[in-house]
Amino acid sequence: MLYHLFHYLEPYHVPGARLFEYITFRSGAAFILSLFIAIVIGRRIIERLQLMQVGEIVRDLGLEGQMEKKGTPTMGGVIIIISIMVPCLLLGKLNNVYMLLMLVATLWCGALGFADDYIKVAHHNKQGLKGKFKIVGQVGLGLIVGLTMYLSPAIVMNENVEVTNRQTHELVIKHKTETVKATQTTIPFVKNNNFDYASLTKWMGRHAQTGGWILFILVTIFVITAVSNGANLTDGLDGLAAGTSAIIGVALAIMCYLGGNVIYASYLDIMYIPDSGELVVYAAAFIGATVGFLWYNSFPAQVFMGDTGSLCLGGIIATFALLIRKELLIPILCAIFFVEDLSVVVQTLYFKYSHGKRVFKMAPLHHHFQKPAGEIDALIQKPRRAIPESKIVMRFFLVAIMLAALTFVTLKIR
Repeated sequence: MLYHLFHYLEPYHVPGARLFEYITFRSGAAFILSLFIAIVIGRRIIERLQLMQVGEIVRDLGLEGQMEKKGTPTMGGVIIIISIMVPCLLLGKLNNVYMLLMLVATLWCGALGFADDYIKVAHHNKQGLKGKFKIVGQVGLGLIVGLTMYLSPAIVMNENVEVTNRQTHELVIKHKTETVKATQTTIPFVKNNNFDYASLTKWMGRHAQTGGWILFILVTIFVITAVSNGANLTDGLDGLAAGTSAIIGVALAIMCYLGGNVIYASYLDIMYIPDSGELVVYAAAFIGATVGFLWYNSFPAQVFMGDTGSLCLGGIIATFALLIRKELLIPILCAIFFVEDLSVVVQTLYFKYSHGKRVFKMAPLHHHFQKPAGEIDALIQKPRRAIPESKIVMRFFLVAIMLAALTFVTLKIR
């Protein structure tokens, strides 16, 4: 709203009005505002949740310090959602389709997670919302994002091409002048790193492009479902999901800024996506909100984000990556989420088909490190000693930073 207000006042030479034209200024302001909101309103929301007796239901799994968390307020993801929405509504371009899609994704996933938490707390049901309803909600968001990207005339790209300089015989990266509506995305470790989903549907002849969009929408549904569930499983230790998401958010913000600037996009040989730079404002608010939430969620946590926060974080990250056409980099950037997902799948399948045997001491993976060797019969017993919760979280943060750095390296290693 402030962006549109100062844009209206610009002809009247109001001091500072032109500052709101710069994405960097609005992004910085969004980060500061979201961080401030998270810290200030966080205390009030925690007190309100305590009065409402919205406490975490904890099962005794024999983990050190676990039962001390019983009764800690949950549904703290509301803090994250408010801290994202307010700066974006104030500082973002509300007529930008990318910003609108991210706001819809935030509220959609937040509502899905809130319903799950409400059932757990109100009905004392640890299972919460049934899995099939979660899947329906995630598929619904995937359809909204995929169909909007297909139907909206504002979502286009300029393809990057390699041109040989006739004088120096050097390869120069340029972007085509015309914008196109394509199903292309960035793929790592490949020289010509634009992968077109339509290339997999050439057998459809003149309908190949339509088939490419159908395939892209299916990928969109899968990515949103996988990442949101991965973030949900990662939310098991104090500060783990919020801190990891903040690191991923920084990486996505940088990639968005580079892909939304034709000069930097040419340098990195990636596609240029007009108007997507506005997402940097959203990313800045997202980073500020997750970092601000750590003020209360770091060990020992005063509040848990619950599914309200974890499903929302995963949905936001997935949608953001899809909008900037970097969804195929997610297996590297969000590897922690996928490993957490995979550890549960492997543990469940092995337990079922081996008649009660385990691969890990516990799943998701972060709990495996909390158990000493020999306490549970499992294929993998290392580490021999239980690792303190705060140390596990910090090591996961370091791995997340290395994965973020590796994601950028893949853009130049071809």
